[in-house]
Amino acid sequence: MNFEELYQGLQQGIHHMTWLEAIAVLFGLLSVIFSKQNSVWLYPTGIISTGIYTYMLSQENFKLYAESGLNAYYFIMSVYGWYYWTRKDKQQHETPVSHTNRQELLIAGLIALIGWTIIYTVLRHFSDSNVPVLDAFVSATACSGMWLLAKRKIENWILLNISNFVAVPLLFYKHLYLTGCLTIVLFIIAIFGYFNWKKVFRAQEQRRINGAAA
Repeated sequence: MNFEELYQGLQQGIHHMTWLEAIAVLFGLLSVIFSKQNSVWLYPTGIISTGIYTYMLSQENFKLYAESGLNAYYFIMSVYGWYYWTRKDKQQHETPVSHTNRQELLIAGLIALIGWTIIYTVLRHFSDSNVPVLDAFVSATACSGMWLLAKRKIENWILLNISNFVAVPLLFYKHLYLTGCLTIVLFIIAIFGYFNWKKVFRAQEQRRINGAAA
């Protein structure tokens, strides 16, 4: 694919983009920006975006049922994450940013591995997908990353960007140029999000140490 073909694909993507898709893309981008800033607003904006995609991708003119199901999962996890982030403990503290422990890492790995196997099997035997391996991998790693994001774990950014990294060439292969370019933007934002969350974690630890010393 040369630059001219890519440019023409982008033009066609913009021309055929509906107002509903534009709203979904906008709120999806806002959700990732808020996530990078460690803001709970990532969830209400994400709920709007995933809700639209769940409906839109299941329509007759798209028939992207696996992607629609993935967005339904995102929608549910966004509702759960919104509750989890704002939940107060006995000292009325919000759930802090933290690193993934061994048990959580094992669960995240199982979500990715089992999810990949199940989604691939469904796509391979019950759909006409010509990219079941990569499509299933993108969805499974994204599901695992979203679970860690909901628990405010720093490593969520790693899993989400593994998903984004594989998704970009897959989207361009499917001629979804605009969504592919958006995913590149999300990939870059996620890199900054990872380092920003590490700063938040260090600041939390410093406050905890200062509080214990006092």
